[in-house]
Amino acid sequence: MRSHRISLQDIATLAGVTKMTVSRYLRTPHKVASSTGEKIAQIIEEINYVPNRAPEMLLSARSYTIGVLIPSFKNQIFADLLAGIEAATKEGRYQTLIANYNYNSQAEEEQIINLLSWNIDGIILSEKSHTLRAVKYLRAAKIPVVEVMDTEGGCLDMEVGFNNFNAGYDMTKTLLEQGRRQIIYFGSQDDRRDDHRFRGYSQAMAERGLSAHRVNPKSISSQQLGARMLESALQEFPTLDAIFCTNDDLSLGALLWCQRRGIAVPQQIAIAGFHGLDISREMYPSVASVITPRYAIGYTAAELLLKKIGNADFVADSVDLSYQIFMGETI
Repeated sequence: MRSHRISLQDIATLAGVTKMTVSRYLRTPHKVASSTGEKIAQIIEEINYVPNRAPEMLLSARSYTIGVLIPSFKNQIFADLLAGIEAATKEGRYQTLIANYNYNSQAEEEQIINLLSWNIDGIILSEKSHTLRAVKYLRAAKIPVVEVMDTEGGCLDMEVGFNNFNAGYDMTKTLLEQGRRQIIYFGSQDDRRDDHRFRGYSQAMAERGLSAHRVNPKSISSQQLGARMLESALQEFPTLDAIFCTNDDLSLGALLWCQRRGIAVPQQIAIAGFHGLDISREMYPSVASVITPRYAIGYTAAELLLKKIGNADFVADSVDLSYQIFMGETI
């Protein structure tokens, strides 16, 4: 048998005010006299009241919820992205519904439709390549959409991130300037961002008349995978003198593998990663990497989304927050 849910009238009776005053306090506390607000707040605390948002959602046609799709809960880089999103949504008094699609476009389509069924007010996507059906559903929903982590190419509505092609090009050029010649690119999944980084790497290699080589296991990156990839790459390219990894966990795994086998880094093999995870900078030697502003990307994306939810005339397109090349001690 379902127990009685505490109502606004219950709070009003206990606080000695009207139900309308309690409702006003919950929606706009600054519009209620401070003494009255303190009394209502005390009652709410004492009885452990949890507001029922359903009536407000029906009246305003808003859910005060946004959807967030990430490709994997196992990929460390998305923790900072989600932290930025949560910080902005908390300030805007919004909630987030988070789902992952395991780098699978069909799974992303299903999760988009699932999130839309919750009447979300906007959505943040971590990929810019979607199925036609997913795009149709997003268009039909007529809600703000922000795609994050990449600014190359067009976007459905708004985008926040950095240029992965340029980042891949710049780090490869940095390795070349250190005298490296047989640089092998370590990918992971066949996602669009990874492809852009590889194209940037390939462009820099081609400008020096050098061949581009990609090791692509089509698996979620990890330290263990990075170690296995380097061991395999050395069998195929025994004279390689540098690796450029699409994620820092791959570069960390490769570095640890070298240390276990007495391979000097960077003297024998230079190692560069991507995203600038804290642990990669705290390692000895510290790992060279492309530092990406993941927290700022998440915060800015959510901020833009909430602005457009609140004002349909708000205009935004592409926000490029750039990146930094961290030299570290491994190149």
